[in-house]
Amino acid sequence: MSLEAGPRNPFLTVDAIIEINGGIILIKRKNPPPGWAIPGGFVDYGETLEDAVIREAKEETCLDIKIIRQFHTYSDPKRDPRHHTVSTIFIASATGTPVAADDAKDIGIFFKDNLPADMAFDHRQILEDYFKKRY
Repeated sequence: MSLEAGPRNPFLTVDAIIEINGGIILIKRKNPPPGWAIPGGFVDYGETLEDAVIREAKEETCLDIKIIRQFHTYSDPKRDPRHHTVSTIFIASATGTPVAADDAKDIGIFFKDNLPADMAFDHRQILEDYFKKRY
């Protein structure tokens, strides 16, 4: 690695599998890459993973979440077509009515047997892992 160009590190992200009304919340992305996704986003400098996932969930769903536990971290360099990201996934709960906001153009509650066909990133795999371990 050449230090002249500076280090290249993966981007750190978080996602929240939000359990609500017996299902989970997914957002339809406003920005590329298109598709339905688990609510989440980039961790800001100086922010904990937990604070970041609570902030991102609020920005995209208008819900205050309660973290249940950390689920898993996904790090395949090809998981995001834009750049290398490492995402820590949290399982959380929420009550209330989700509203699409920020970079979400739509929002819905989905179940294991009705996940949308057009999912972004590796989120289908993440949810398959979640449903295998959760139920």
